[in-house]
Amino acid sequence: MRNLAIVDLGSNSARMAVSRLHANGTAQEIKRVKEDTRLSEGMGASHVLQPAAIERTIKALLNFRRLYEKMPDTDVIGITTAAVRMAENQTAFLNQVKQEVGLDLRVLSGDDEAYYDYLGVANSLVINNCLILDTGGASCELILVKNGRKQQLISIPFGAVTLSEQFGLDDLVPSASLFRAQMFLRNRLADIWWLSEALHDPIILLGGANRTLARINRRKQQKLKVEDIHGYRLKTETVFHTFLDLLSRSKTGRQEISGMEYDRADIIVGGMLPLVTLLQMLDSDRVIFSESGVREGIISEHLAQ
Repeated sequence: MRNLAIVDLGSNSARMAVSRLHANGTAQEIKRVKEDTRLSEGMGASHVLQPAAIERTIKALLNFRRLYEKMPDTDVIGITTAAVRMAENQTAFLNQVKQEVGLDLRVLSGDDEAYYDYLGVANSLVINNCLILDTGGASCELILVKNGRKQQLISIPFGAVTLSEQFGLDDLVPSASLFRAQMFLRNRLADIWWLSEALHDPIILLGGANRTLARINRRKQQKLKVEDIHGYRLKTETVFHTFLDLLSRSKTGRQEISGMEYDRADIIVGGMLPLVTLLQMLDSDRVIFSESGVREGIISEHLAQ
């Protein structure tokens, strides 16, 4: 019996999940850790990873290494997504990670990331007709599902961190900034012709901003297990009320909301905007949260192989 550690270096946070692989083809998660790294911070239009962000990320990866090195019979898969995918200094960064951490990172394409999202969701939730949305720090993945099978998928190069920086959504949000951000999103999403096929379908949510939305509302509802969001549902009206509450507050005010991660308060408006925009465009009446995404999709592929 072996273990599989997946190190997932995202644009806003780094995560590691360790699963025990059983002989019958199943996997059981035995450890999960997360560190906020905000690798995409300050990349701007030049798409250059910044020294401070790289330093934070290397430190997190070294912390992960200390954990998985203590586990016998453990294979390690390292993946990274939008920030590194778009970075002009991608090669230098990957070489630095290899030299200082000893980890080979696989840079997932946008289509790869969306496909693994689909696998992770399809293997853990009963899905029929829906749109899957994974909102990351620097990209969003969208997957159209019909009759339980993926029909279309795409990765679009904006997310919670990049939208917040581009449109100044980090503190109190001026109405003009919000309007510019909404127009930008509507114009970009309108170019995806097949989105109309998801009209009135529920949206299945992945990603840190969406997890925060779930935690905030589970706190309000006084749920016993706040982190137990897999399969959790919210009506669109509740999503909009939560978004309005976030818009009415400063960064400091958002940090006071129960269920809000302290370090996410400055990017939560940007992180929720893609969802809010899609709910309006598609007239969807509900959202469903999934804790299974890219990492779980990779595990299922690994087991199948």
